[in-house]
Amino acid sequence: MDIVRTTIVLDAPDLEAESSFWAAMYSGTVERDWDWHSVVVDGQSILGIQLAPNHVRPQWPAGDQQQQLHLDLHVDDISAADAEAKRLGAQMVQKADFASGSGFAVYLDPAGHPFCLCWG
Repeated sequence: MDIVRTTIVLDAPDLEAESSFWAAMYSGTVERDWDWHSVVVDGQSILGIQLAPNHVRPQWPAGDQQQQLHLDLHVDDISAADAEAKRLGAQMVQKADFASGSGFAVYLDPAGHPFCLCWG
């Protein structure tokens, strides 16, 4: 088998909110279709957002609707990344000590998908 490309796809009830959030996080753009948006960075599609009107927000870290996948985003400046993610609409659900040499903090995107900002 020759896999030529992999696309990570997030389901969301509001394509515009979800794709705009991730495009801003990656400093990219959005290519839009009626039921699918692609987040594009430097000419490459890096994330797909699929319309899912009946999407149920995951409950992190446990619950009836648990996370199905999450992204670990490694950053150089956790304080700046934290501020930017929150400004863009992320909700922090597990804080960490930003003064430590390494670690991660957990956030939710607009559709409730968990992701981590990692450093160190």
